[in-house]
Amino acid sequence: MTAQDVIEKARKIVIKIGSNTLAKPDGTINAEFMDSFAAECAALISRGKQVMVVSSGAQVAGLSTISGWAHKGDIHYRQALCAIGQVELMDKWREAFGRQGLHAAQLLLTKEDFMDSHRSLNIRNTLFTLVDEGVVPVINENDSVATDEVCIGDNDNLSALTAVLWSADLLILFSDIDGIYTDNPKTNENAQFVEIVDNITELQSRISINGKSSFGTGGISTKIEAAKKTTASGIPLILANGKKEKALEKLCCGELKATVFTADENALFKAIMGEK
Repeated sequence: MTAQDVIEKARKIVIKIGSNTLAKPDGTINAEFMDSFAAECAALISRGKQVMVVSSGAQVAGLSTISGWAHKGDIHYRQALCAIGQVELMDKWREAFGRQGLHAAQLLLTKEDFMDSHRSLNIRNTLFTLVDEGVVPVINENDSVATDEVCIGDNDNLSALTAVLWSADLLILFSDIDGIYTDNPKTNENAQFVEIVDNITELQSRISINGKSSFGTGGISTKIEAAKKTTASGIPLILANGKKEKALEKLCCGELKATVFTADENALFKAIMGEK
């Protein structure tokens, strides 16, 4: 099954945009990308799809606004920077989706929200209401208040938790990599690209995982963790390079390289039977 096939079958789609995808080479926010991506989302919505966006980039947007804080590593400065940047980030998303005749809504979440049954039910109901009314939810972790105890830590896993909570049909992770390789293709010319992953445990036994992104908090390991969460709930996951021009459009047309983590077809049966 190709990425194009998976997208064609899906109606409810969560798309995660990583910090590296949103950032220009100088580390500032890429408004041009956001405009193009919003147009591609609008095209999906016009085809009857429902779309949610999990957007990193609060810190990137903050640095775009107050560049003098770039080298301040203190946690309080970083959380304050995210508070400033989140406003700028959502303003850019509001403008981008507004140019497509769409409204955007903000949800800032923490791990605690998913652990509490009342909160998670409220989130789920809010998400359903927004998408049913044609509004695009834009979700991020509430970095300004999150502590180690209630911090998800990366938006790969946040998007997976969101996809499961919303009972999505598909999660797309856009990062600055083409997908899964058996090793780092920048340092190993013999690294092989993995197009389909049917068994994540087997995949982990034969690939080398190194490093993480320069702007973001995730790496290959967090993407695999996210895939474990979604596929176990019967939701496939696509990992692709969001920095490619019109990446979403090309992914839908089968013109963009990607790794597809297939859903566990027995997930629903396992859940009913109480199996792991």
